[in-house]
Amino acid sequence: MFRKIAAGVAAVIVLFVIVVASRPSKFHVERSIDIAAPPQFAFEKVNDFHAWVDWSPYEKLDPKMQRTFEGPRAGTGAVYAWSSEAGAGAGRMTLQKSESPSLVTIELVFLKPMQATDVATFTFAPTATGTKATWALDGDMNFVSKAFGLFMDMDKMIGGDFERGLVSLKAIAESSAKSRVEASN
Repeated sequence: MFRKIAAGVAAVIVLFVIVVASRPSKFHVERSIDIAAPPQFAFEKVNDFHAWVDWSPYEKLDPKMQRTFEGPRAGTGAVYAWSSEAGAGAGRMTLQKSESPSLVTIELVFLKPMQATDVATFTFAPTATGTKATWALDGDMNFVSKAFGLFMDMDKMIGGDFERGLVSLKAIAESSAKSRVEASN
């Protein structure tokens, strides 16, 4: 009887390993929003890590979060690191590419609660009514991440955060554009 139970448990474990190993090794999460302002207004808020406190949903996870900045204030080479005892964990972002007003690419290194290195991409495409802003995140999935993905979908886990962030970015960009127009009149 013990051998049959052990064989059954071993078969379940082997099946689990096969299922996890066959899952995709990369993930992609993406959300977009239309902004009634030229691309430059949203681009400026993403290209400067100091401005993230105004729109990023992750900035609101821990009011006591420790933040440090290195390199230039904005653009390629700017670095932002954070550490939190509450929900934000710890990590570091390095702005790798800044093409005004259309693209910001960021290397995102998570240190806590788990280690990972991903790439965040923000694109700002002009439209007839303003800008289509897109926030995307791409990364690799190791075996543990793939197993976790069986129970938690990455898109569902962070997609809502991206949506909230883009809504805040939209409000700030539209307000900034309106203020500049009013100031020039």
